[in-house]
Amino acid sequence: MDLLYEKILRPYFFTKDAETAHDYALNALRLLDAVPFLPQIMERYHLRPRHSQRVRLFGLDFPNAVGLAAGFDKNALAWPAAGALGFGHVEIGTITLHEQPGNEKPRVFRYPKYEAAVNRYGFPNAGAEKIARRLAAAPGKGKRSFPLGINIGKSKVTPLDEAHLDYVGSFRLLADYADFMVVNISSPNTPGLRELQGRDYLVDLLKALQVENQDRAQRLDTAPLPFLLKIAPDLNFTQLDDILRIVEESGFNGIVATNTTISRPDYLADAERTGGLSGRPLLEKSLGIVRYLARESKGRLPIIGSGGICQVEDAGRFMDEGASMVQIYTGMVYRGPFFPARVARALAWHQRDWA
Repeated sequence: MDLLYEKILRPYFFTKDAETAHDYALNALRLLDAVPFLPQIMERYHLRPRHSQRVRLFGLDFPNAVGLAAGFDKNALAWPAAGALGFGHVEIGTITLHEQPGNEKPRVFRYPKYEAAVNRYGFPNAGAEKIARRLAAAPGKGKRSFPLGINIGKSKVTPLDEAHLDYVGSFRLLADYADFMVVNISSPNTPGLRELQGRDYLVDLLKALQVENQDRAQRLDTAPLPFLLKIAPDLNFTQLDDILRIVEESGFNGIVATNTTISRPDYLADAERTGGLSGRPLLEKSLGIVRYLARESKGRLPIIGSGGICQVEDAGRFMDEGASMVQIYTGMVYRGPFFPARVARALAWHQRDWA
């Protein structure tokens, strides 16, 4: 299958513009989900690799340590079939309170020589209310093969000083369908969004979400939902120290590190300047963030490592630096649909070596 993808499918997909190819892949996953019993059969081979151990985080059981990063399934259209490819969790979104089309096309660009991509999507999605109705018809909690994370972001029309109301509104609509929630304050494609990573905004935002989370838990007599914060790879150590303090003070459960980068290495100086760079050039930058967070938090704060995983060895490096799990997306574009299963198998051996 890997050879088929490398020799036939990838060259075909790469004749299409990147967003069209992405839509083809999403539709293929939807088609897989519609075939009776096939996803379940594939999950038996891919979801729990030999020698693997379940990952226990945030009070949740993950069948393996590999997740599908936010951005692939923005509108919750195909995520139930992701386990068939080997994903041990899925993060859908980013979802905003208000429906929005995102930025003008073209807005995704591939750089195959460097296994890289630049996107400036701008959170195109159907909005929290429509996606909540879609999720209500999908497998619910306790009926899934893996945990579902819901990634929420700020609507473009919402001013920064009202951002907390926007995020809380999305949380209210989507919380019943999530196993965990991820707060995205790090995309470079919504004007001003990254300013939310500063203390002045971040404290109020996380506090507002946790108040709503606790109120919901008390009302439903259930545990609060795990909350994670997704951060940028372009933060300095002082900013990271601030984020660590705020995350721990707010009672957030972990960090997803990292989103895409606005920087460009010299060899990609001619790449699209507007948007976030992902893929192999991001690897060392993301690893450095994970290394710093793990060291400074002394392992108290779970970290999901993401950014630049294009080889199975890359995932092992994230785990060695202190990540509890990893997520992939662009790596699958270059390595094919069963890349997550290969990564999960490799990490299963990695776990065995640790033991």
